[in-house]
Amino acid sequence: MSKLEDEYAVNTANIQQGVQILKRRQTHLMGWCIFTTSLALVALISYFLQQEILYSWFGISLEVKQLHIPVSADRTLMQFGQAPNYFFNLLSWFGWLFLKITSAFIGAFFVIHFLKKLRFFAIRFQSFVLKFVGWIIAFICIWSTLTYVQYDWNDEAEDPYATAIEYKNSLHESELAQYLDHTQLAPPVKAYVLAQIALLHSPADENAAIPYVLTLVDAEKNDPNFIQYGFSASQLWSMQQQLYGKAITPLAKSISPKIEQAQKWENVLQIIIISSFIVSSILSLMLYLLSRYFSARTRRIEQNLKNTG
Repeated sequence: MSKLEDEYAVNTANIQQGVQILKRRQTHLMGWCIFTTSLALVALISYFLQQEILYSWFGISLEVKQLHIPVSADRTLMQFGQAPNYFFNLLSWFGWLFLKITSAFIGAFFVIHFLKKLRFFAIRFQSFVLKFVGWIIAFICIWSTLTYVQYDWNDEAEDPYATAIEYKNSLHESELAQYLDHTQLAPPVKAYVLAQIALLHSPADENAAIPYVLTLVDAEKNDPNFIQYGFSASQLWSMQQQLYGKAITPLAKSISPKIEQAQKWENVLQIIIISSFIVSSILSLMLYLLSRYFSARTRRIEQNLKNTG
């Protein structure tokens, strides 16, 4: 072999080594692109959920989300069990969302890594497109599996009041409403529970709830024992907010400082989330373009090698 042929072989080997380096860089860039895209997606979802999560942190909800049993009725309604904490349920849901995103994202890479050890997949995963399709399928499979586990888990921890407040046509068809009819609880206590049952109905039965909320408004003005019933100021605020768009009684208005504090944090959180979304989206686009550039450059070099070979 002549000296010129030796140099050509060395140069070809160096070029092929450089091509492999470019392919690795392109793969890493695409991985980071998927990661930043996932961050942008999380930020987008968080934007729509942040108000509900933040208000729940302060013990507030713009709508009635779960049944609150006042202290004065605890013993009477004990047979129905204890209602779950809405804030922790919401945190649990958000925690599952984070777990599914991170587990599916990272797990999909592991699936591709192990599948590449099989000859059938090793040949096909030489194509980046097929590898990416495989990653998407693995991501969906892991996400679906965790979603099934999540809902199976939630079914076991079902709200004990869920079946007791169900009804089709009339509020008084529900088991809990019928049970209340046979108790000696004070009218405001019954009105408090019945109003919640109506607002928890899907869709919210506002027409049925209004008379009971008005009973509570009247009781707060005229009943000297109103405070002793153990009503939640936050729950009263939620009822009035859902029906009238504002608090109309002193007890409901008493949580105004919480509302103002939640709104301040909401403004700050919105800026953080929007900034995170913009930065993640820009980074994702830049990484995608760089990945495409390296991919095109790699194909061009490989094509030149084939032509010169």
